Amino acid sequence: MMKQILFAGVIGLFLTLIGTPLLIKLLARKGYGQYIRDDGPREHASKRGTPTMGGIAFILATIAAYFLSKVITGKPPTYSGLLVLGLMFGMGMVGFLDDYIKIVKRRSLGLRAKAKMAGQLLVGITFAVLSLQFADARDNTPASTKLSFITDFGWTIGPVLFVIWALFMILAMSNGVNLTDGLDGLATGASVLVFGAYTFIGVWQYQESCANAKTLTNPNACYEVRDPLDLAVVSAALMGACLGFLWWNTSPAKIFMGDTGSLALGGVLTGLAICSRTELLVAIMGGLFVLITMSVVIQVGSFRLTGKRVFRMAPLQHHFELKGWSEVLVVVRFWIIQGICVIVGLGLFYAGWAADK
Repeated sequence: MMKQILFAGVIGLFLTLIGTPLLIKLLARKGYGQYIRDDGPREHASKRGTPTMGGIAFILATIAAYFLSKVITGKPPTYSGLLVLGLMFGMGMVGFLDDYIKIVKRRSLGLRAKAKMAGQLLVGITFAVLSLQFADARDNTPASTKLSFITDFGWTIGPVLFVIWALFMILAMSNGVNLTDGLDGLATGASVLVFGAYTFIGVWQYQESCANAKTLTNPNACYEVRDPLDLAVVSAALMGACLGFLWWNTSPAKIFMGDTGSLALGGVLTGLAICSRTELLVAIMGGLFVLITMSVVIQVGSFRLTGKRVFRMAPLQHHFELKGWSEVLVVVRFWIIQGICVIVGLGLFYAGWAADK
């Protein structure tokens, strides 16, 4: 069981550690450098021209790590694992097109808003519809039409509302990670923490699966999740790949993930939450992404309603930069906030199991 997880994590780490500098050289040779807005913090001007689209590195490393772990252990892929990886790849492709247009076509806003939304909707709808197919012997599909927190609860919303709900989650989390990706290593390090937590959740759900009810001390405290172990394998591959990328993405960053990476990370995190039946819990586990998104909502809402700004600049990380915090200080403190969110989320997850037990 643990071999798949170990191999996936180690391979993902190794591939991005050695692959990212090769990607940096390739992107630098082609002149694919980051565009820096003139209205941002002045300290960011020095980052102009840093290679971007680095999400390519950890997307490919994660996919390779997943399949190589299967080859090494002789275990077949599962529908849940493939769907989550497909969501990551699809969202990453939308982000890649956005980055490519910004850099190569010299259009600062990238894809037109309608085109970008259409791409995200296409990928999201495909994932949501397919995730309700492929029932196993226990009639469990990768996703469920019931809402979930630490497991499914009683509200069944039906397939149509589920697709809408899944789209909302995918768009919200993708944009949340995208907004967080404003400082060197911030979004990458925060993602490592969340994927580590989902590795633990997948292992725990596998050990306490209802499919093994006969061997459990309390069958009432089990999880009806289709492929929990494979979700842990995907999470481990992501954690390793992001950790290796962080080596090159930390301050001063040699490469940025771009929309290629941020949209992919937001998408795959949502896919893990949906397939592990922790849809509402992900708002706590990814609390930093939610906090930063809300800072933008508050800033825009306040300015439109009152003409006044709550923060010196949004997203929130730039507010603290303008207050005089160094970039590294902001990143480390925000990582601490993300770590607290993960601890609270895991605590709630365990408490829910213990209460049923």
